[in-house]
Amino acid sequence: MPRATSIYHCKLNKIKDPITGEEIDPDEKLMRSIEEQIGISENAKKAFREEILIRMSTYARRGKKFEYHSHERLREAIEKKLFADLKDVVKITTSTKTPDAQQLKKINEVTKQLIEEHGYCPICANELLRYTGSLLNR
Repeated sequence: MPRATSIYHCKLNKIKDPITGEEIDPDEKLMRSIEEQIGISENAKKAFREEILIRMSTYARRGKKFEYHSHERLREAIEKKLFADLKDVVKITTSTKTPDAQQLKKINEVTKQLIEEHGYCPICANELLRYTGSLLNR
C-alpha cells in the first residue's frame, strides 16, 4: 500500500481499491504517519515521495521489482510504523498474568502465527512473546 500511495501522492491520482474496485483517494494520514517515523516534515514530504518514485522508476527501467525494503529510509519508516502500531497489542497480550477472554484470544492468535508461519515450537513461541512483552513493558 505505501508504494501505491506514494506514487499517487506524487501524481495526485486516485487509487483503485484491490478488493472493491472502487476509486479512492490516497491515504494521506497513513503516509504522514509513516513519514513521521523517520522525521520527514510536512515541508519535506513531497521531496521524500518523489525520491521514492524516482527509485521505483529506476527499478522498473532495469526490470527489477521495487519492494518497500528497496529504499532504506522507506523500509525504516514502515518498520517503525508497524512496530509502533503493534506495540500496544503486544503490551496488552503480555502485561497481564491472568488475561481476560479477549486478551487470551490475542495471545493465542499471535502464538499460532509464530508456530504456523515462522516455525516456532509452542514453548519457544510463548517465550518469545513473553520476552518481547517484557522489553515493551519497560
